[in-house]
Amino acid sequence: MSQTTTMFNFIHCDVFATKPYSGNSLAVFPESAGLNGDQMLTITQELRHFETIFLNKRNGQVSARVFDLFEELPFAGHPIIGAACALHNISGLGGAQTWQIELQEGRSVSVTTVCNEGRYVGTLDQGRPDMIASVPESAKPSIAAAFNLNMSQISELPLEVISTGLKYLVVPVIDGLKDARITIPDLEHKLANLGAEFAYLIDVNKFEGRHWNNDGIMEDVATGSAAGVIGAYALKHGLIAPDQSFALKQGHFIGRPSEILVTSHGSSTAISHVTVAGEVAFVGKGEVVTP
Repeated sequence: MSQTTTMFNFIHCDVFATKPYSGNSLAVFPESAGLNGDQMLTITQELRHFETIFLNKRNGQVSARVFDLFEELPFAGHPIIGAACALHNISGLGGAQTWQIELQEGRSVSVTTVCNEGRYVGTLDQGRPDMIASVPESAKPSIAAAFNLNMSQISELPLEVISTGLKYLVVPVIDGLKDARITIPDLEHKLANLGAEFAYLIDVNKFEGRHWNNDGIMEDVATGSAAGVIGAYALKHGLIAPDQSFALKQGHFIGRPSEILVTSHGSSTAISHVTVAGEVAFVGKGEVVTP
């Protein structure tokens, strides 16, 4: 007896990119009903994008599951923005559209997309940031060493753990970003002891950042989830004014320059919400067989 083969279509797009083959690549599966988590992870590992997003449309609602090469994520910025722009592109509608996307653990996010002469821009409202904790000054030397930095390259601003969906340790630097890298095998354990899941290095003078998976093997081109965190950090510490947008640069050091537009609202002591925006360029389409 022959076995029926099910195919799933995907859209290949680049997020935080002004043109195809730049920014952060992404695979969007517009309809993934019938796939389980293990199959989604297998597909993600096969396609080798930094992250892949799987959508499921039911009764007018859109739900999403996001995977990186290792696990499912409860939240991620560039996949959500890319998925919303892909939905806008599929719809054939022009102008501005708003999409409500249901994530795991019951969280819902809103993305506004605009299509102007075939170019798509998505703006994700990451909501109110969770200002989790400031890290003791005594931890700075070991954190600096973990990223191949010395204390002269670390800003006087505090290290801080903040979340808009994922818990990031913000490491403010004033020099050395080019040579930064993860130097220890147990970074994940070290971050967990500080209440963080990941770390993001930010040059506080240039608004340029770097982020790696905790094993240090793969560097992210543009980290949308961390961009909201950096927006909150920048407003809290007076690096920007309320409602002031700034461009967060990333990916330059690995030949995939990207730019994320970040805006923080409220005040330095009461941040109401942070939005993260960027352009999405479409590269191609494909299909895969069910694992």
